Amino acid sequence: MTSRTALKEALSSLYAAGQRALIALVGIVIGVGSVIAMISVGTMAQGEAQRQFLEMGTDIVTIQNSPAGVSLGSRPNFSRQISELLEIPAFCPAIAKVAPSVNPKMDVSYAGKKLDGAIVLGVNQNFQELQRLRTKTGRFLSDMDELERFCVVGDSLRMKIEQAGPKNIIGERIKVGGSIFTVVGAIGPAQKGLLRDFDANQAVYTHITTALRISGAAETATTIAQVKEKFDNAAAKAQIEDYFQKNTKVKTVKVTSPEEMIAHMEKQMRLFTLLLGAVGSISLIMGGVGIMNVMISSVQERRKEIGIRRALGAKRKDIRDQFLLEALVLSLAGGALGIAFGTGASALMAHLAKWQFGLSFLSIISGVGVSTLIGVFFGLYPAHQASRLDPIVALRAE
Repeated sequence: MTSRTALKEALSSLYAAGQRALIALVGIVIGVGSVIAMISVGTMAQGEAQRQFLEMGTDIVTIQNSPAGVSLGSRPNFSRQISELLEIPAFCPAIAKVAPSVNPKMDVSYAGKKLDGAIVLGVNQNFQELQRLRTKTGRFLSDMDELERFCVVGDSLRMKIEQAGPKNIIGERIKVGGSIFTVVGAIGPAQKGLLRDFDANQAVYTHITTALRISGAAETATTIAQVKEKFDNAAAKAQIEDYFQKNTKVKTVKVTSPEEMIAHMEKQMRLFTLLLGAVGSISLIMGGVGIMNVMISSVQERRKEIGIRRALGAKRKDIRDQFLLEALVLSLAGGALGIAFGTGASALMAHLAKWQFGLSFLSIISGVGVSTLIGVFFGLYPAHQASRLDPIVALRAE
């Protein structure tokens, strides 16, 4: 039997199987599509995280001299710690600028109404540049605003305040804790990134000296430092650690370089992608079970046909290969449709998440390869069963 004839008979047999073959085909389509979509989503998420990181800059290191979210204690204590952070460039030749910040826990309200979700950050004038924040209107804070009750608001807070009445937020007054602040600027829309562990759109920015003055206690936030061009991040990290060891009471600090953050992120994303692929593979296995069901039913219905072929001289290998071919055609057809389904699902998720669309060719190869193996694996038992039928018993089948 020629290959063309065998393929034609395989297609004819699958068409005769009707709804059973269609259900098995749908199972393979969903399985392959799920694998492609989920692996592609993991890849796109990794790419998006890397893109956000690169936007923040690779010349930035993060410094934690106490765990994030831990109170700095009394006012003299946290004032001293902030002063130590601001002195880093003077003692570390590799560091150009630093941007420490504190997070006092205070409510924010406008016109007597609390602004839900608002956070307060005490920052210095370097904060905007190092955090890559864009001024939408007005200005950002400078070191001329030390101890002054001026503030800058994030984009979401700006919209909430403007919805309450004023068309121009500049000059408006908002209440932070028990103090009244004048708005001098607003930040444009900003995404949360690897170096931005806060919601910039919901923040009220005050000068760090003002935040420390009006708050009875404050919590640490990550300090970021900019590395000079002629120094590498490893040298900057060593200098910062040496500075804290020799010049401050805090002897141990955690300094994280961009390379370490990227490596950690990639490790997490690989595990995430593998998990998504494993979840999608469950659908493929169910599709394989559907193929086995179709082929077993086909063997039972075509016992007389098998007996006639054996009586006319067909070998067991010919019978086995014919049924394997049918299973393979079914799985490959499902794989081809699954590619289209998975690609469309990936594009839709990228659109909804506002990510840059990217299709993982590894996921396509994996999906089609696994679907082929599934077809062969789950078609092998029915094919072997068909080849082992006794021709005489098969010919007597009704």
